[in-house]
Amino acid sequence: MADDVRTHYELYPYPHYPLLASVRRCDTYALNLTAVWTRFNGALPPRAAQRILIAGCGSFSPYPFSLANPHAAITALDLSERSLRRARLHCLLHGRTNVTFCRGDLLDAPLTGGPFGLIDAYGVLHHLDDPLAGLTALAGRLAPGGVLRLMVYSRYARREEESIRRAFHLLGITDPAAARRLIARAKPGSRLRRFVEASDEAAFDNGLADALLHPRVHTFRVGELLDLVRQSGLEPLLFAHHDALEDVGLETERLTALEASRRSPGNFILYAGRNVSGPCPDDRGSLVMLNPCLSRAVAPFNLGAVHIAPRLGAATPVLTRPERALLRGLRSPKPWDALSPACRALLPAYREALFLLQFRR
Repeated sequence: MADDVRTHYELYPYPHYPLLASVRRCDTYALNLTAVWTRFNGALPPRAAQRILIAGCGSFSPYPFSLANPHAAITALDLSERSLRRARLHCLLHGRTNVTFCRGDLLDAPLTGGPFGLIDAYGVLHHLDDPLAGLTALAGRLAPGGVLRLMVYSRYARREEESIRRAFHLLGITDPAAARRLIARAKPGSRLRRFVEASDEAAFDNGLADALLHPRVHTFRVGELLDLVRQSGLEPLLFAHHDALEDVGLETERLTALEASRRSPGNFILYAGRNVSGPCPDDRGSLVMLNPCLSRAVAPFNLGAVHIAPRLGAATPVLTRPERALLRGLRSPKPWDALSPACRALLPAYREALFLLQFRR
């Protein structure tokens, strides 16, 4: 039982967004179960897999997941009752009602059951005593073909924070007020002062606590992360951090070269799967459909270009009026053979961005 981590989040639920903070549904497109499943299986998810688990949901994630998946059964699991209360209230204030909230440890299988078509473990595994045991437990709850998204701290992206966090631990600093007193005494230009001035997290107590006062933190090199994934029985499918290459092998080589000079593009975001079938192999005979989260984004009343936040490591296509007009015709599945040449030209880039879904009949 992770009592120290639970206590930390009871004191400092994270993130601490205002309860009225909202997101556009189009910006949740990469959380849509149908889109993610189709990307890696080339087929729509079966009914038994239309369930989502948010493992370590914190105080906010259930809201965008519910927005992205209004008809899916979503289970939000967290150690902290205070985080769950805030997440539940956020959902209620925004009319999101398809989430079941559950307090407990992700290692406790009876709490959540399964199987799930999509599991999210964003910023969770690096706070466990045994990250491999945690990932293995989650992998066991995936349906065949299921996909798990994870984010863990990169060794070199987290280097400054970790040095400060360890120093605070040695000094016995355990609360934001004491940390801010020390920060106020830090010399201008010092490592501590530079970090705090550059960090958005450090501007509020809950963010400062999560960044610098957390009781348990692991960091990973890319090879360690991939070993963890494979030992859990999962297959790495796609890196999704900033500037990530689509090919896992090429991105691993790029990250390894960066790490040789003690650099990193940021923390690691990775999709991993269990017995996935792979993307739709052929165009002919397939169906193509708009990501359901983008229905309003392609509506005719949007007069200007629509910019959608990048979620898979690369910039997303800008939806201009002509492109939106083409995409509106794909709100329901359409045979590839019936697509116009203009739609077929859009397909590769839009499929890669998860804007369009292509799947077998």
